[in-house]
Amino acid sequence: MANRISTKLAIPHPAEVDCSIVGVLEQLSELKPCPGRKIALDYLFLKRLAHRLPMDSFRFDFRGNHETPGVWKQGGMDDDLEDIRVVVDFLKVRYGYAIDLVVGHSRGSIVAFRWICTSEEGASISGFVNASGRYRMKVCGSIFFLIHPLIRCSEREDIKQWQRSMSAEGHHVWSPMVARKQVSFKIYPEDMTNFANWDTSFVWDSFPASPDVLTIHGLSDMAVPSYDAIIYARALNERVPGTHNLHLMEDADHNFTGRQDEVVDIILEWWDKHAQRTLKTGIWMSGIRGKL
Repeated sequence: MANRISTKLAIPHPAEVDCSIVGVLEQLSELKPCPGRKIALDYLFLKRLAHRLPMDSFRFDFRGNHETPGVWKQGGMDDDLEDIRVVVDFLKVRYGYAIDLVVGHSRGSIVAFRWICTSEEGASISGFVNASGRYRMKVCGSIFFLIHPLIRCSEREDIKQWQRSMSAEGHHVWSPMVARKQVSFKIYPEDMTNFANWDTSFVWDSFPASPDVLTIHGLSDMAVPSYDAIIYARALNERVPGTHNLHLMEDADHNFTGRQDEVVDIILEWWDKHAQRTLKTGIWMSGIRGKL
């Protein structure tokens, strides 16, 4: 929409000196602070979604990621959780926002699950999109989650390289592409321990009953096994009045490469049905014939 206003924000982090969480606030219009205004939190590829959502939204980087300073840690989900709390408090105090929709991808999803289950603001949301979210922390699909006795992985040459690095140097340097730039992160054995021990089982008993949830996962995801999406469906399907929809995308990878517009279309259609209160738990697009 042409009238949207995009504002880059730097939110001071109370737990870390000289560190501000960097993000972009997308507003339908520049309004004065007003208690209770609804907003969405989103991540990663969802800049496209933010430009089409019928509500204000805020997307941001966790500490140590992209524009937010700090040290990235493989097992640093507790720090990520604290970052969400800092962002939510800032948006509530500065703008009067109430979080209504959360959209998480991969690590962002598993941390968002914890925030939803452990905070008053999280329990009050009306929608959550879980994209490529991991449930089994001790089962990996690729090199990204490995080199630890608790984590089960297949034997591959790239995995052996990680093992050699850990043995020789005490850490492995991981060099992924982030925002079209190559970055380097050091991963230590203790990071893998923290990662493997992150609990996700709380979703069975602690996830609030009211929010509608959409789980999207690519069947060609080599980082997080697609079966994890089915586990989340089993955990969330029986809630009432909240619903859960599962959408598995054939040939889609972990980041939905080349399919991101399709993902945005699915989320927008789901959110529209949420607004109309016509969602029913089950496989997304049930009863609609797809291309064969």
